[in-house]
Amino acid sequence: MVDIKDLLAYNDAERRAFFKAFAKLPWKEFVKNREASFHSIRNIFIHTLNATDYWLDFLQKEDQCSKRKFEEYKTLKEIGAYMELVENRMNKYVKSLSPEDLKKKYSGRRNGKLETVTAEDILVHVFEEEVHHRGELIALFWQMGIKPPLIGYPP
Repeated sequence: MVDIKDLLAYNDAERRAFFKAFAKLPWKEFVKNREASFHSIRNIFIHTLNATDYWLDFLQKEDQCSKRKFEEYKTLKEIGAYMELVENRMNKYVKSLSPEDLKKKYSGRRNGKLETVTAEDILVHVFEEEVHHRGELIALFWQMGIKPPLIGYPP
């Protein structure tokens, strides 16, 4: 069985490969509205970081998640710093988890209904969310005539 911690480490490797590829794009192409889920490559990438940040707040009962708007990120360096922050938060959290911690239950409302999920459920969702949007980034790279970075699992 695949361990969620391994999947999250794989996400880190893929995320870094994409971030490296972004550095080769002119800023204008990086922020161009491509009519995708969050419009630009920048916004899609930041959305995945925001989602991870949000769920870490939920799991840890904290309020550290960035509240910055996509347009407020004016350089790749700023985005890289946010990526480092989110990765460090996730890695610290994941390292602290025992098998019992993964089964800890959390409750919240979704579409007006009270739902209960485990920490592992949320972490699987975090993994899936990023894979979903990475597929979108791959398609955008193809549309631009750029070969996307593909690592494959396991890395």
